[in-house]
Amino acid sequence: MIIKSFKVEFQPTIPDELSGLTELADDLYYGWSPQTRKLFQRLDSVLWEKCKHNPKLFLRNISQWKLNEALNEGNFKEEYARVLSTYNAYRKLEMHSAFEGNLNPDTDLIAYLCLEFGFHESMPIYSGGLGILAGDLCKAASDMAIPFVAVGLLYRQGYFTQEIDGHGNQIDHNIPTEFDNLPIKPCCSSDGNELRISIDLPDRTITLKVWEAKAGNIKLYLLDTDIPENTVIDRKITYQLYGGGKELRILQEIVLGLGGVRTLRALNLHPTIWHINEGHAAFSMLERCRESVAKGIDFSNAIELNACNVIFTTHTPVPAGHDVFSKEIIEKFFSDFIKSLGIDFSTFINFGSNGNSDYFNMTTLALRFSRFHNGVSKIHHKIASKMESHVWPQIPHEENPICYVTNGAHLRTFLANEWKILFDMRFGAWRSQMCNETFWDCIDEIPSHRFWSVRRELKSALLLDVYERLQNQYLRNSYSQSSIDRITRYINPQNSNILILGFARRFATYKRAHLLFYDIERFEKLVNDPDRPVILIFAGKAHPDDQPGKDLIRHIHELSQRPTLQGKLLFVEGYDISLAGKLISGVDIWLNNPEYPLEASGTSGMKAGMNGAVNLSILDGWWDEGFNGKNGWGLMPHPSWDDIEYRNQKESCDLHDVLEHEVIPMYFNRNGQGYSEDWINLSKESMKSIIPNFNSERMLYDYVNNFYLPALQKSKAIYSNQNNAAELTSWKQKVISAWPNIKLSLSPENQMCAKQGEPFILYVNAFLDTLSSDDVIVESIISDGDSIDISDNCVVTQLSAHGKPKGGTQTYRLECNAKMAGQKYIKVRIYPYHKLLCHKFELGCMTWVES
Repeated sequence: MIIKSFKVEFQPTIPDELSGLTELADDLYYGWSPQTRKLFQRLDSVLWEKCKHNPKLFLRNISQWKLNEALNEGNFKEEYARVLSTYNAYRKLEMHSAFEGNLNPDTDLIAYLCLEFGFHESMPIYSGGLGILAGDLCKAASDMAIPFVAVGLLYRQGYFTQEIDGHGNQIDHNIPTEFDNLPIKPCCSSDGNELRISIDLPDRTITLKVWEAKAGNIKLYLLDTDIPENTVIDRKITYQLYGGGKELRILQEIVLGLGGVRTLRALNLHPTIWHINEGHAAFSMLERCRESVAKGIDFSNAIELNACNVIFTTHTPVPAGHDVFSKEIIEKFFSDFIKSLGIDFSTFINFGSNGNSDYFNMTTLALRFSRFHNGVSKIHHKIASKMESHVWPQIPHEENPICYVTNGAHLRTFLANEWKILFDMRFGAWRSQMCNETFWDCIDEIPSHRFWSVRRELKSALLLDVYERLQNQYLRNSYSQSSIDRITRYINPQNSNILILGFARRFATYKRAHLLFYDIERFEKLVNDPDRPVILIFAGKAHPDDQPGKDLIRHIHELSQRPTLQGKLLFVEGYDISLAGKLISGVDIWLNNPEYPLEASGTSGMKAGMNGAVNLSILDGWWDEGFNGKNGWGLMPHPSWDDIEYRNQKESCDLHDVLEHEVIPMYFNRNGQGYSEDWINLSKESMKSIIPNFNSERMLYDYVNNFYLPALQKSKAIYSNQNNAAELTSWKQKVISAWPNIKLSLSPENQMCAKQGEPFILYVNAFLDTLSSDDVIVESIISDGDSIDISDNCVVTQLSAHGKPKGGTQTYRLECNAKMAGQKYIKVRIYPYHKLLCHKFELGCMTWVES
């Protein structure tokens, strides 16, 4: 006989006096409010851990008597009133004064589309850096109360949960999420029924359910295909983040792009600025063009009408990180959609082609259908500009329209609560001084002994957390208790004087987690000095399909089992936001060893530095900008033309040298009070240099001032006259047609020698074909070297039209005072110009005077 059991849930009744707990649990604001999370934890700390810090799940499972008991506890009621008052005040924030007069909260709206969002570990719709970054930008938008809405997908399984078995193998677990446990609710249409969005494919229709999540002062809308109206195959579209093959991926991007735009329209939301975070959402631009074509606008005009207010951010210099689909897949899913645009298939494919029309590149598509583009650090800007130079083939890649906004981390989320409490006591309104570099000199005022005390407190918390995690990890893998005790003997929370090195991030091979192990004997000697104890803690996930990344995890595990490294080299499974928070705040040294220049930005080092950890990193990504010579250690990468193994060995040696001769001696050079004064100064410098320059509020400032507002202004200029888009389209077509015939040549009467201090005059003849002098700019570049690169030492001057054109040729004149000495190089170029262009080189056309 089979006996079947039935699951019954007995939920408590939240007392009216504590009804605010439900409101707090339904707002992702708890993800960056430690006071809110502590309020729930205070009710039942054991249940809080069991529910994995999920407030909504917690309230469904807490016992009634605990709630009733809280009603009679005066201290809890006082804390409850304080938290609720702070939350209500936060929800009433007005837009930051810095944006008044530029952004209108009544008429402007920024739409931010991304495939993943990382707000908190209880909302598992993120995999790593891209999602955390997206969540941090949303949090900053909420803190500054700007008009902002985010759109993503709601995954039934999210990203996988990681376990490491006894042999060091990564085991991927896909755990379905109960949506009832998430701070979300279904969106309803005007008739009161749940909102549904339809996307027609050539052979079927996909239906989307729309969910709403509140995140402080902004809204997040999440699209879900796992509903009865869809086929089994289509229900799986939003089942798993980054799961499946190419067809599933393109379907996810169709849902995000087309579905995202249609969702906002159905909710009567009308963005004036669109921010596309990575190429995953690029189809949204095509959907907006389709809307325009449906209104009778020509497709070419529709591009100009819609691209002018789109910002596209690219995040990776690794080619494999850019989605590319075969033309067969594109035809399978877009054959009908292309007809609605009024163009043919080859034209459509070319929009996503970077030279090979057999493949469709989402990054290329996004660049061609947006007018504002950025990488995520200064170095990444250079790499991305070069990688994507095919979009503007005649423009020197250093000058093409790709700019950059260096990433930032959300300070209120990642600054440890111990620091917040200290800052509140000593510095008052520090939250309103996020980007004020001078203000953060106040960190120097913290007495060294007090600073060291906070650092030790954070290290103890990390050691306790790692100890508990490893206990569970090793017990599950059938380790004996004596073995566990031996492995964990150095991570006693009372032993916070040990030097802790940390490395935690996605386990991709280019991040080189194994760099220290190129000389394993030297590493063993480094960590086994009894007078200067050192441990290295690893954490991170490899993508389920990244076997080399998984092999790297297993290699580190195998090394950790050596008798000489047991307890000194540790790998902690289950990397997520919660574990990351402990690591970044508790380690002494944050390691980052990427293969230059493949680290687009990185933010983990920012978060560690904000908490007083010291970065020891290759000068790549954000650290090339963050390192100031006294806030950590920056390792110069060896030349990229070196053999990769030789390069790794040299950089491993450099890393060992710094650890052995600088880091460890400084850390253990203790004074009579038990700490190193030099280390304290280094740690303070890390905080005060990184906090104001690499927080997400600064990042949002950069986006608003350098991208959102210019995009808004350009779109207003184009929308101000219904004929402007058509005029710009017609002008571009005229330029593209004429440009192959454009020629520049020097006039024969030029003198190539001038006296210093006297005027130097240069004449250039430009054959303009069907263009006029109003359609172009001719400029000279005077420099010390014979290169087309624009540097700070170059003098760029616009030439003026001289006389009337003759036979299609216009003469241009340069006059300048020759204050320069010695031999200089002059280069002259011509490029098209129109007042409605968003970037002067967006057309990609340029011609130079040739010898």
